[in-house]
Amino acid sequence: MKAWTVLFDIDGTIMTSSHAGTNAMAQTAKELFNVDKIAPLKVHGRCDRGILTDLLNSLGVSYDQHHQEFCRRYYRNLPESLERNEGRLLPGVHALLQRLHATDNVALGLLTGNLKKAAQIKLQYVGVDHFFTFGGYGDHSPDRNVVAAQAVESAKAALQDSFCSKKVWVLGDTPNDIRCARSIEAKVVAVETGGGTSQELRAAKPDLLLPNLENCQVWIDSLSS
Repeated sequence: MKAWTVLFDIDGTIMTSSHAGTNAMAQTAKELFNVDKIAPLKVHGRCDRGILTDLLNSLGVSYDQHHQEFCRRYYRNLPESLERNEGRLLPGVHALLQRLHATDNVALGLLTGNLKKAAQIKLQYVGVDHFFTFGGYGDHSPDRNVVAAQAVESAKAALQDSFCSKKVWVLGDTPNDIRCARSIEAKVVAVETGGGTSQELRAAKPDLLLPNLENCQVWIDSLSS
């Protein structure tokens, strides 16, 4: 039987970190470059590669020269920032992940703009990292469509003959999540728990728009086929 591949965004979909990521970036910039404040960062629906490039450019330093040390310190600062900002799972997420994980024909993966290590830190913090075994991440490209393609290749490698390109769902909270899902011809569940307003998400035309992930029974039932 071919499996359903379900790819989750993290921030605004699985969890909220109340700007823990950008706060950890600001702390890291202070440590490395002695700046008290960084310029506001556009983060919703973006990849960390692009966000960090913008940040380092705004500080007048080379991405190529500094990003490895920046990331090393960022990973060290992120757990404390998550705790300080009270990072937490969003409504219904844990129950949904448990239900999907226990379903034979469903495989769970990630499609996130987070750096892979940052994604692991965030998911470990809220206790759901064990649900995911493959995914696409924001380490190498600022283009979320590239990350979506990476997630598909990762799913193919993990599922092998069970993978079906016509049985892929993406769950996200921004119009960018919807657009990148369409680039891999996936269906989309959009939730109003993060960076996109109801109007913005509706305009991007997801297959299903929900206030949160608490009441997903009809969608879950659709995965039985």
